[in-house]
Amino acid sequence: MTVNAETHAGGNTWRHLPAAQQPDWPDQEALRDVIAELESYPPLVFAGECDQLRERLGAVARGEAFLLQGGDCAEAFDAVSAEHIRNKLKTLLQMGAVLTYAGSVPVVKVGRIAGQYSKPRSKPTETRDGVTLPTYRGDSVNGFEFTEAARIPDPQRLKRMYHASAATLNLVRAFTTGGYADLRQVHAWNQDFVKSSPSGQRYEALAREIDRAMNFMNACGVDPEEFRTVEFYSSHEALVLDYESALTRVDSRTGKLYDVSGHMLWIGERTRQLDHAHIEFASRIRNPIGVKLGPTTTAEDALTLIERLDPEREPGRLTFITRMGADKIRDKLPELVDKVTASGAQVAWICDPMHGNTFEAASGHKTRRFDDVLDEVKGFFEVHKGLGTHPGGIHVELTGDDVTECVGGGDEIFVDDLHQRYETACDPRLNRSQSLDLAFLVAEMYRDQ
Repeated sequence: MTVNAETHAGGNTWRHLPAAQQPDWPDQEALRDVIAELESYPPLVFAGECDQLRERLGAVARGEAFLLQGGDCAEAFDAVSAEHIRNKLKTLLQMGAVLTYAGSVPVVKVGRIAGQYSKPRSKPTETRDGVTLPTYRGDSVNGFEFTEAARIPDPQRLKRMYHASAATLNLVRAFTTGGYADLRQVHAWNQDFVKSSPSGQRYEALAREIDRAMNFMNACGVDPEEFRTVEFYSSHEALVLDYESALTRVDSRTGKLYDVSGHMLWIGERTRQLDHAHIEFASRIRNPIGVKLGPTTTAEDALTLIERLDPEREPGRLTFITRMGADKIRDKLPELVDKVTASGAQVAWICDPMHGNTFEAASGHKTRRFDDVLDEVKGFFEVHKGLGTHPGGIHVELTGDDVTECVGGGDEIFVDDLHQRYETACDPRLNRSQSLDLAFLVAEMYRDQ
């Protein structure tokens, strides 16, 4: 049970501070009306679920589990369909099965889903053929179409984000508890995929092994409930603070603040300024918090973030998601991990191998090389192995659809193929085949630790 945060001192302390990457809403009165309406809406997630995820992430921080976090770069309102959501979930379930079985490790599964509708941008405007318009900031703010009308920030979109997130979560909950996520489904998740893809065939071989193991346990009279359902949590970047604040509530059990828009929230590389609004907002809520750390992050920055966001040193509260780039990870990460570990803090270290490895192809498409993605993950594992610390997980942009957005992978995509199915609204994502390739390779690296 939660009540609105407005009744609780501290729910809006961020409003007195500078806030990067916020929309320039043209109609402040319309924004106030939308915020008031959002404040009356029911929670999308519950405080107890956030507490449960914090416990699971505590196991990751202690080296007892692995975090798989993945999903769209930016969700789109027109992609809230059963097929899109099922395909994304199916890919994450398959990756989770590979990591759990081949890596012999419990896997905490968190989607970039049901709230990932807002995107930070490097420039406030975009120019095409001499026309300059506001940049696209995600479906929660404005439209993707390059027209003056579409690019005007519209606060009504915040209500659409809430309803799209509610519909997505409703379907995810049904899939994960209603039989679809049953481990006996490992073959069914693959039927449309196995014939055409090398990674699908490799997965099918692993599914047969899982079947044999489950039949053995069944014959021994063991049939745990955990095989029938799956714990699956939602996460997104807490970017548009008007929305996040409107969905912040006081938990009636504890009197603590929770942002009930998602289980886990992260602060991006562009909004983690220590004296700005996003860190202040995150410091006030009890959700598990992630912070993206790019190559300019100093050890002092990391230690100050711990002071601000995890003063109690609670395993599971704070996750550092490193996004260095394949060429920098081995140089930049060791000092951060070393100094944080020496401080006694127990954070979960997660590798985002996507955001530091983007480049523009000759065709004009933003893309990533699968080999660069893989190399950053390898570097991440090497650093942790060298320091005797735990490589806690991966954070990837992926889709369950057969898109052509990243080059390489076992079922190789070439630069000349990018135009075929380039469907992302923002950054390039791994497709299902590339995602499974990555899961197998990460499982091997984990075993080698």
